[in-house]
Amino acid sequence: MLWVKAFHIVFVASWFAGLFYLPRIFVNLALVAPGSLAERDRLLLMARKLLRFTTLLAVPAVGLGLWLWLGYGIGRGPGNGWMHAKLTAVVLALGYHHGCGVLLRRFEAGQNRRSDRWYRWFNEVPVLLLVAAVVLVVVKPF
Repeated sequence: MLWVKAFHIVFVASWFAGLFYLPRIFVNLALVAPGSLAERDRLLLMARKLLRFTTLLAVPAVGLGLWLWLGYGIGRGPGNGWMHAKLTAVVLALGYHHGCGVLLRRFEAGQNRRSDRWYRWFNEVPVLLLVAAVVLVVVKPF
């Protein structure tokens, strides 16, 4: 079980590293001057590759988490309300990940309507989700 936990933590940390950086690329994409096609294309390529890599990291992170929850019974039974809250944070992180893919497709189609400032705020969401998940797992407040 400790090996599963260790790899779960590694994959979650790696997944979130991608979720931290991808919106930073969106900030730069939102700042690209009209007509700067080479810069835009380079940033889109970076974003596509990072999203693909981040998705590949999310799969084992979620899979190993399910293994710990369902296979070893971690967080099951009475007095484990923290797990329900953590699962909510995970679902929100998956939704955020999906949302990044939607935003990338809009950039690719030239349909971005948001400012760099909006993306700067959007970039804070995974930080809050990770803090919530870690606090819930470590502190187990309820």
